[in-house]
Amino acid sequence: MNFDYSPIWEKIQAMANGFLALLPNIALAIVVFLIFFLVAKGIRTTVRRLTQRQRRTRNVGLVLGRLAQGSTVLVGLFVALSIIIPSLQAGDLIQLLGISGVAIGFAFRDILQNFLAGILILLTEPFQIDDQIIFKEFEGTVENIETRATTIRTYDGRRIVIPNSELFTNSVLVNTAFENRRLEYDVGIGYGDDIETAKDLILEAVHDTDGVLPHPAPDVIVVDLADSTVNLRARWWVQPPRRADVLDLQDQVLTNIKNKLTANGVDMPFPTQQILFHDQTEETDGDRTRQREGWPVRRGEAPQPRSIGGSLRQLAELNSDGKGRSANRA
Repeated sequence: MNFDYSPIWEKIQAMANGFLALLPNIALAIVVFLIFFLVAKGIRTTVRRLTQRQRRTRNVGLVLGRLAQGSTVLVGLFVALSIIIPSLQAGDLIQLLGISGVAIGFAFRDILQNFLAGILILLTEPFQIDDQIIFKEFEGTVENIETRATTIRTYDGRRIVIPNSELFTNSVLVNTAFENRRLEYDVGIGYGDDIETAKDLILEAVHDTDGVLPHPAPDVIVVDLADSTVNLRARWWVQPPRRADVLDLQDQVLTNIKNKLTANGVDMPFPTQQILFHDQTEETDGDRTRQREGWPVRRGEAPQPRSIGGSLRQLAELNSDGKGRSANRA
């Protein structure tokens, strides 16, 4: 049985001839797409440069630059496809884009969610690049807000990548949102010290620290009557509220407060405990109305031990009775 391979060979030749005929169009389409890609990159760079001078327009520039770049690349892709396939119409492209968009949306739902969250973060600006934020257990400086995630640099030199959807749907503490920031610290003094004198000394120490703002003015308030101390809370304002500046100023303020209180004889006691031992051999043990629990007793009211004397007398009587009975038996 002879099999005719000529139709298959003719079809392969037709496909090869068609591909060779499309090679100029493919090369032209690649060149056109590269031109659009470079133009899109240039548009994004130009927009970022124009909006980077002012901090308030920096995020808007990032959004506009990325949207312009994406739109330009998309147009370049449509033009390249129309060069390769001249019969492809714009309606076909839009229909193809819609069908593929639905499929891509289901397949890359998390990526699209992070992308939209990133765009909303850039537009609403809850925080900006170079802001110092706290998100859950992470704290650092915002390095970049990308389409998928936001990167922050921690204070110990590490990088944290956080998905934009989590930042957009959870609480974020922005330490540098305003120009001024209030700091506070609790200082404990002894119960025998004068509170007003200690307040004046603490305020004097705070005012003498360089970098503390006079307005709003620092203050000191009583916040707790603790077990061993009267706790005073010192509060003061600083500018700018960067992490390094906060630590430096807090170090200076606390050093000045400690030196000022110590130099003026104000006690800064540490926690103490008093342990009371209860004598369980007393006859009042178990009687809550007479039990002393180790506290000193008034003169003449000391309770007697729990029938120790009586037990000794009973033991002596038993011994004497035993000797008498043994003598009688003898």
